Amino acid sequence: MYFVKAPAKINLTLDTLYKRNDGYHEVEMIMTTVDLADRIGLDAREDGVIEIVSVDRFIPNDAKNLAYQAADLLKKKYNVTKGVSITIEKTIPVAAGLAGGSSDAAATLRGLNHVWELGLSLDELAELGAQIGSDVPFCIYGGTALATGRGEKIEHLPAPPACWVILAKPVIGVSTAEIYGQLNLETAFHPDTQAMIRAIEEKDFQAMVDGLGNTLEDVTLHLYPEVKELKEQMKRFGAEGVLMSGSGPTVFGIVQQESRAQRVVNALRGFCDEVYCVRMLGDRE
Repeated sequence: MYFVKAPAKINLTLDTLYKRNDGYHEVEMIMTTVDLADRIGLDAREDGVIEIVSVDRFIPNDAKNLAYQAADLLKKKYNVTKGVSITIEKTIPVAAGLAGGSSDAAATLRGLNHVWELGLSLDELAELGAQIGSDVPFCIYGGTALATGRGEKIEHLPAPPACWVILAKPVIGVSTAEIYGQLNLETAFHPDTQAMIRAIEEKDFQAMVDGLGNTLEDVTLHLYPEVKELKEQMKRFGAEGVLMSGSGPTVFGIVQQESRAQRVVNALRGFCDEVYCVRMLGDRE
């Protein structure tokens, strides 16, 4: 079996600019991968069948699964006769705003490119990934990037200043479509994307903290008070910068010192079951 790592991502900024004619929203966001990852195992099979294997009851084992869609897309486009058993070992919380499903799909594309000996470049895989989901192209590359369009146009950035990331997910799921449906672009907060890019390029931790922002956050905090409470608690416990990732409900905090990160984690565990302390990966693998 061939194994591939599928890391989670967080949004340092997420700006929604306008609604496009195709129904998607034009976005401008800075994403970076963190060291919280699913593990994808790929086992080629001769019968042509695509099989999803997972013990997680929240993971669909059919064509609704993005990893299944990734394998099916490659198989059809390149006339692959072989099948594959895809084992998904989940660590990234489901429906959390951390791109877990998209990262699984991206890892499946990268892994099957090797297993099926297709010889595709990362750029070609990213182009295919855009057909599966807006976050998949970023997850193909990993690292840190500015994503525009509906999220599929990727411009690579250097790694952010080194820090610890505390992730906390309340026991709820959030519908991205619902959040975008409630978004009022006239009154929404719009982060300064260029200021965040400068902070990253200059390795300026405080400027990165000051530049955190997410257009969708106010909508989710209004609809789900438990997310607002979690954000307030994380600030109170000492996180230097706090933001919701994606459309939520996961909230992340960033700190420079490991000792402070551990204090925040220990304090949060009284409020939230799913709490993780990880590093930013920052660079492309």
